[in-house]
Amino acid sequence: MSEIREKFATQVDAGVLLQVRELARNEGRQIQALVDEALIDLVEKHRKSRPRAHVMAAYQASHGRYSDLYEKLAK
Repeated sequence: MSEIREKFATQVDAGVLLQVRELARNEGRQIQALVDEALIDLVEKHRKSRPRAHVMAAYQASHGRYSDLYEKLAK
């Protein structure tokens, strides 16, 4: 990840912000560190939830040959 910092503004539910502040205080961390961690986790979660392009290309290439098998497996 880049070490260049950039400011941005957003709004957060007051209850969530209170919980984040409490968490930061309990862990002895700054809110910024928790926000960084949460955003990194979100990006990773989304990256892992999508099939990789080369996997989908291999599946598409095999579909003509194995479509009957895929249908049977889906049942």
